[in-house]
Amino acid sequence: MIAWNASFLLFGNHARSRGISSNTVFSNSDTIPVLSLNVGVAMDLKQMRQFLALAEELNFGRAAERLHMAQPPLTRSIRALEEELGAPLFVRTPKGAELTQAGQALLDEVPNVLALARRAQEQAQLAGQGYVGRLDVGIFSSGILNVIPRLLAQFHTDRPDVKIGLHNMSKADQIAALRERRITIGFNRLVPDEADIAVEWVQREPFLVALYEGHPLCVKKSITLGDLDNERMILYPNAPVHGLAQEVAAAFRAEGVRLRVEQEVEDVVTCIALVASRFGVCVTTESAANLRLPGVVYRPLRSKQLRNIELSCLYRRGDTSPILHAVLELIRASRGKFRSQ
Repeated sequence: MIAWNASFLLFGNHARSRGISSNTVFSNSDTIPVLSLNVGVAMDLKQMRQFLALAEELNFGRAAERLHMAQPPLTRSIRALEEELGAPLFVRTPKGAELTQAGQALLDEVPNVLALARRAQEQAQLAGQGYVGRLDVGIFSSGILNVIPRLLAQFHTDRPDVKIGLHNMSKADQIAALRERRITIGFNRLVPDEADIAVEWVQREPFLVALYEGHPLCVKKSITLGDLDNERMILYPNAPVHGLAQEVAAAFRAEGVRLRVEQEVEDVVTCIALVASRFGVCVTTESAANLRLPGVVYRPLRSKQLRNIELSCLYRRGDTSPILHAVLELIRASRGKFRSQ
């Protein structure tokens, strides 16, 4: 039941300065601050619809037929409403009924209340299905070079009334933000195992080597880690948690190749920019090739240790959000469809 409170509030000093009381009658030309009469009336939506049908038909028989009910229950319902309001809403006539002044006042408001109730119901249903609301997403630098924007663009096309908020975060920050419910989902690589965080793969992509134009290795169609022995290397991200830089370093050790670290930077954009400036070369992922900076050449990497790397999504384990469920459905359906372009 929705409580419908016929309340009009007097604003203290303004009302007293004009000599307004609860019995004051305003003309149309008055600027009415608000009139206060709290009658404590409760009207449910069913009563409102019955009143509206009768107010529009002005005939109990036609109104009952329109409502698919017998006339006596309708008559009793209207009479009970009038008693509760303490005012007649209709004058019974030989031809049917006519609205009283109180009935007309109620008619002016009831359609708006019913419209609001319908909208509230629709919005609740849409929210329950994940079609309205907000999706806060944790992202990272190289992840936005390919698949993440395309996934979110498709999600926005499917559910345009869901507002998407993007938050550039490190891996550790994404995990913390999930626990604090500041984001709904995150995207990252090499996500550590956490009991309360679920992880699913989104995309697998191969490794590349980024070289500057004129580097001797540019003549090769593909490159091995052995080719990078003692080369000036730029590693990223420079972060406290295990990531791509640590994977690259471990692969060099496993294959017995000397790793000469020239620079350690925080993100792929800085890394590729340094390659373009001839500071060194780097091992990166296929999506980084979308950074088509002048002076940079990409070659496939052939390595037993570094074959493919997964882009993953992470979210709170047990989260029942309809919006999250919709995103995960899209991710699962899209696996393998998005490749670097």
